[in-house]
Amino acid sequence: MSTILVIAQNTFRESVRDKVLYNLLIFAVLLVISSLLIGELSLNQENLIIPRMGLSVMLFFGGLISIFIGTGLVYKEIDKRTIYAMLAKPIGRSEFILGKFLGLSLTLLLNCTIMLTGILLSFTLLNYINDNGILIAWTIIPAGYLIYLELLLIVAISLLFSSFSSPTLAIIFSIILYLIGSLNQDLKLFAETIPSVTAKYIALFFYYILPNFSNFNYISFVSHGGKIPIKDLLAVTTYTIVYTAILLLATITIFQKRNFK
Repeated sequence: MSTILVIAQNTFRESVRDKVLYNLLIFAVLLVISSLLIGELSLNQENLIIPRMGLSVMLFFGGLISIFIGTGLVYKEIDKRTIYAMLAKPIGRSEFILGKFLGLSLTLLLNCTIMLTGILLSFTLLNYINDNGILIAWTIIPAGYLIYLELLLIVAISLLFSSFSSPTLAIIFSIILYLIGSLNQDLKLFAETIPSVTAKYIALFFYYILPNFSNFNYISFVSHGGKIPIKDLLAVTTYTIVYTAILLLATITIFQKRNFK
């Protein structure tokens, strides 16, 4: 366990020092700030625009970090040949993968916390300026939590593809799988309407086997003042833990068999 934490700590430091991460964070913060200007120009729609825009920015840039940094975690060590020195030590390949996953998860936690804080401050400040008093949009915090869970799942997917392919292919595969997973509900609708029994079962198979990212999407719901039920939070949390564990297990299995000679 201590080995995993050491790898996680080093991965976190590398990710924080990464120029791509800084550029994404700066651009994301600028977009969150711009929501204040958009809110000012809107006709009493700031309470709708700020949460929706802020959470969407949080998901978009968090997804970019998860994919572009996640797919390079393993390859970077191989390209620099530091993987040979690491694996020569009493470090298991499973510990290496889990440490990398945990390190990037901590980086994303920091990123999501900063952005979610910015959204809350923007919401409160704009309402205060408009003489609505000090209002805190507590309902968007659970939505931010679900976005973080979604990013963890994307990291696990990125690690899986990076364990057997190049960074470019891993990025392409990760983006394609994310897009398919975001439209997963359409597969269920297709299965319900298609007359062919064979096509129906094939569609249902992919519906249940592929990650369903629509489970995490409550941005529009909370932007309109909705409160996410606790049972939904627990269900999505359980789904993320189980699916991420399966992906990490598959990644470790593939990585164990990989030959670096």
